[in-house]
Amino acid sequence: MTASSRRAHVKKINSKILTFALLATLVPSMGLGVLSFWRHQQVISDNVSHELRSLAGDANGELTTWLRERVSEVRTLSTAYVLIDGLSPDAAPRPALAHVGPREVELYLHSVQRRLEPLLELTLTDAAGRVIASSQPRPAPVMLPTSWPNTAITEGVILEPPRRDDARETATLTLVVPVLSLHNELLGALSAVLDLGTITPRLQTIARSSSAEVILLALDGKPLLGTHAAASALTSLDVEAVNRLRSQTSAPITLTGPRPREVLAAVDEHRSLPVIAVAQRDRDEIYAAWLQLLELFVLLTAALTLLVGLAAYWMSRSIVVPLNGLILAADGIARGDLSVRLKGAPGGEIGHLTRVFNMMADGLRRSRADVQATNEALHAQNQLLETLAATDSLTGLYNRKKLHDILAEQFARFLRNHRAFTVVMLDLDDFKSINDSYGHVAGDQVLTDVAAILKRSIRSIDYASRYGGEEFVLVLVETLCDSAFDVAERIRSAVQDHPFVASGNPVALTVSLGIASSREEDDGPDATVARADGALYQAKRSGRNRVERAT
Repeated sequence: MTASSRRAHVKKINSKILTFALLATLVPSMGLGVLSFWRHQQVISDNVSHELRSLAGDANGELTTWLRERVSEVRTLSTAYVLIDGLSPDAAPRPALAHVGPREVELYLHSVQRRLEPLLELTLTDAAGRVIASSQPRPAPVMLPTSWPNTAITEGVILEPPRRDDARETATLTLVVPVLSLHNELLGALSAVLDLGTITPRLQTIARSSSAEVILLALDGKPLLGTHAAASALTSLDVEAVNRLRSQTSAPITLTGPRPREVLAAVDEHRSLPVIAVAQRDRDEIYAAWLQLLELFVLLTAALTLLVGLAAYWMSRSIVVPLNGLILAADGIARGDLSVRLKGAPGGEIGHLTRVFNMMADGLRRSRADVQATNEALHAQNQLLETLAATDSLTGLYNRKKLHDILAEQFARFLRNHRAFTVVMLDLDDFKSINDSYGHVAGDQVLTDVAAILKRSIRSIDYASRYGGEEFVLVLVETLCDSAFDVAERIRSAVQDHPFVASGNPVALTVSLGIASSREEDDGPDATVARADGALYQAKRSGRNRVERAT
């Protein structure tokens, strides 16, 4: 072999060793890095998606609860004798209300408005729509129906779409209920303008553990209120963006939100009001840490590649002859056999090259082990996420999404074996007073204690879930209504006798329960839940701290 041919052969070996060293460093590093960052991004997206959907659903739940409370208050006001006598001047007056005229009604409306915080205006009109009295000098106009339904005594409620009231600097909602005589004859209507902004503290409470912002939007895209800023500081959405939000309910979407920035948003549309609850987070804020980590990884990979390349080039220059053993070992590595290891390395340049080769093989084995360890860690994280997705973080009970799956499974089993299951729906009586008096932290502790009572009161085959707020739902497997009544009564008694403590003070707490069993004519589990819900509200109307069966 001539000198020139030896130099050419040495140069070829140098190039191969250099190329191999760079590939042996870059391929595992880049492969593992891409896999890790891709998976990390998926985990972030899944977490944010779950967080935003949960917040939007919870916000709609709070709005439903708030609206139910307000409707109940206004309906109660509509039964006041002062209003009934004010609309019945020809009726025989009672001694306590011998001279009820528009002035007395107006004073009564003023008094009620001052006592009830959400009320901005109360107006009494007769059956023809004429204003009899109002708590405001210029009452808002109200469109009454030409005829109320026959169920007006229990369901006669008109809800006007919420709107932004610039004069009051808040969002308002107007609801109208009929005023009936003692013989259930329609005398007129009581309209109430409500301050929708009073629900903001509730929304801030459910969003306090997250950096997400919760916003209530009208269907035309105008913001009504938000948890981070006043509605006047928010930007309206166009119709196209609102339609995208309403159509994409399964996963968050990217849009320029009510604040002029790019956000990830999830939406939950209210069933009774033309309102959508939007939970959103800044896209830049979500992925900021991920992008910084990606930049650091790229810099470190480039630096590592440069260092390995320099070292490999320096080592390759010391090799003057081809090594058959090294070539065979390199072929084994190329085939994926990472168990290859050179033994009995002599001294000098050949021994040094052998040791370097062994080091690279060890690095590949460690990289494979790292990939396996990473996959195992990701699998464990996925299992943890599945558990978190099915449970309520506060009480440890199943959440509402998991409850939906449980009910669907029980109803399918009921259709197969015709063994009824029973739904028990319970609601803590006057729970708002605990939050108002002792704070939400104390209220959360009370909810946790109630959840513990529920777990102790049911069998291992039954299910307990948090339905929302202070409402809970039990699913008693293969249980008829009579047996479920005993369980419900035991829970009611246990809650009544439990020594609850809020901020160091003893608190008396009761619970109202409604039970309903599945029926052959049910078209789905929602029918059973609806009957249990109706029984619950019958228990509320009947004095609370009681158990009612669905009729």
